[in-house]
Amino acid sequence: MTENLNSIKDINTIKDYWNNRPCNLNHSIKEIGSKEYFEEVEIKKHFVEPHILEFANFSLWKNKKVLEIGCGMGTAATNFIKNGADYYGLELSDKSLELTKKRLSVYELVGHLYNINAEDNIDFLGLNSFDLVYSFGVIHHSPSPDKIVKNAYNLLKPGGTLKIMVYAENSWKKMLIDKEQEQYEAQNGCPLAYTYTNEQIYDLLKDYKNIQIKQTHIFPYKIEEYKKGIYIKEDWFEAMPQQMFNILEEKLGWHLCVTCNK
Repeated sequence: MTENLNSIKDINTIKDYWNNRPCNLNHSIKEIGSKEYFEEVEIKKHFVEPHILEFANFSLWKNKKVLEIGCGMGTAATNFIKNGADYYGLELSDKSLELTKKRLSVYELVGHLYNINAEDNIDFLGLNSFDLVYSFGVIHHSPSPDKIVKNAYNLLKPGGTLKIMVYAENSWKKMLIDKEQEQYEAQNGCPLAYTYTNEQIYDLLKDYKNIQIKQTHIFPYKIEEYKKGIYIKEDWFEAMPQQMFNILEEKLGWHLCVTCNK
């Protein structure tokens, strides 16, 4: 795997970075913590990343025990719980977790939330007890992703499912990052971000079986307009037929959506 060359592997630095601006915090200009705010955050997230709904398949996990590693501000948490999952969420950033707790309170939902580093020993959650461990866009920001996937393996039931999204090395966005035309995250100065080839995914998940990798997601919109809630595609993407854009995402997308089993 390849990492951001300016990476800092101190966990407190990483925590401070995400505390400074939790992921998707600015997806709405409505009052932070209000129901209207959370609804707009979800609509915007799933509009620009529609593959999440297919990948997570929230309704599949009704009456199942689900662990999310890196719950952020609770968008997936809300959907898992609404669909009947017995939900557990881990989050390094206490600021993000505060938003998740507020979100569940606003929607009158119940989940089990922990402010913890998923690299640490999390066996207390229950060995061989989870049907799904889910982590979208998180473990590549951890100093030791291998520790996290090992912890997930220990917690999964035999045959249980691991679903992770990590960043793709062979991608449109990484090409732009390497030419200093893009950055890893919306906010500047991401302290650590690994990117993976398919071969590196297989190595990371060597203890798992039935590994499936789907590459997808190129963000096509002009950034300044997008920040204002206006969706205008970059000229080259606007001119591109949708079928061609779909092929580009499949071959050079930023997200590697990985599903496998214990």
